[in-house]
Amino acid sequence: MIDIKVPSVGESVTEGRLARWLKPDGATVQRDEIVVELETDKATAEVPAPAAGVLRHRVKEGETVAIGTVIGSVDPAGAPKITPKPAPAPAATDGANARRPPELPERKVPVLMPAARRAAEEAGVDPSKMTGTGKGGRILKEDVLASQAKSDGEPGALATGGSQTPTAAPIAPPVANAPGSPAGARETRVRMSSIRQRIAERLVQSQQTTATLTTFNEADMSGVMALREKFKDRFKVKHGVGLGFMSFFVKAVVEALKAYPVVNARIDGGEIVQQHFYDIGVAVSTDRGLMVPIIRDADRLSFADIEKRIAELAVKARDSKVSVTDLQGGTFTITNGGVFGSLLSTPILNPPQSAILGMHTIQKRPVAIDDQVVIRPMMYLALSYDHRLIDGREAVQFLVRVKECIEAPERMLLEI
Repeated sequence: MIDIKVPSVGESVTEGRLARWLKPDGATVQRDEIVVELETDKATAEVPAPAAGVLRHRVKEGETVAIGTVIGSVDPAGAPKITPKPAPAPAATDGANARRPPELPERKVPVLMPAARRAAEEAGVDPSKMTGTGKGGRILKEDVLASQAKSDGEPGALATGGSQTPTAAPIAPPVANAPGSPAGARETRVRMSSIRQRIAERLVQSQQTTATLTTFNEADMSGVMALREKFKDRFKVKHGVGLGFMSFFVKAVVEALKAYPVVNARIDGGEIVQQHFYDIGVAVSTDRGLMVPIIRDADRLSFADIEKRIAELAVKARDSKVSVTDLQGGTFTITNGGVFGSLLSTPILNPPQSAILGMHTIQKRPVAIDDQVVIRPMMYLALSYDHRLIDGREAVQFLVRVKECIEAPERMLLEI
């Protein structure tokens, strides 16, 4: 027997939750075939089979396990578990040939992707009745939503078809749901995922251990939008990736951090750690919660490199493929609530970082330019910072520098 142990996925991670087995107990597996998913407070880890053989479960789904715990094993010489078929029914006593219904083939347990599993639990639908459209028949979140929509749209008992019109009936009082039925229930309890618990802990920690203050400004997006509109097609043809707004803000933030290095520093006990590198975190919203993958050494990257890295990290985060290494570190964070329509907000710090920039939706507003009122695409910017380290002067000047770079993007190309 070869043990399957919980792997180490980072220095600060000591335990995880067994999210689901991808192969049933007694199944035959191949070497390096993914057999189980582990959910830690930072990422989801896929554990492969250490050898070919028969899989044996030792830990149930949903249990919390420490790093190094044996959660299963593979028996290279074992035989697959075979479920005995029921004995045939005895012949009829009258001597007639009794007819037996044909045996139904064993129904395969559908494989649910993590987002699909959560959607099914919330919607109260049975995944075993679905047909997956993912690779190998896996059930995706889209399959769950489609099944739910179909169920909600099914005709009721009165809709008998044809041209019949149902007879009007008095409205009956609502009938209480059966125990355990989530449909229409007044309450539903769902266990928090390890990542959601960790997010909650860090948010509370941030509020309790930092002196957070937020300063605001607004930026005229005309220059960036004009530059993007002019070159976006050629940019995509040459680099194979779209030209978005985030690369402009990453570049602008790097320029501002160089001008005001205290914003790039952090507090460690009684010391100030000055960081001479620029690892920029970009917040990504996923079904499992907010993740902040890191763009390493952003000051050395071109616009195209930044866009490629953002696209790569966003896909990994949303597909639960992001690694702990992708999330560790970071000297500054950018979050964009504007993609959801947020006009203004106060972002929360991501400790041990000392500042975070909040982007918001672009809205056309009247502004005064050269004593003339004109309509411009404006974006509110918010900088939350730790007042223990950063004074208001540096915070305001930092945000003004970001504004200047965004309103005149050529400054970033010329580094002035």
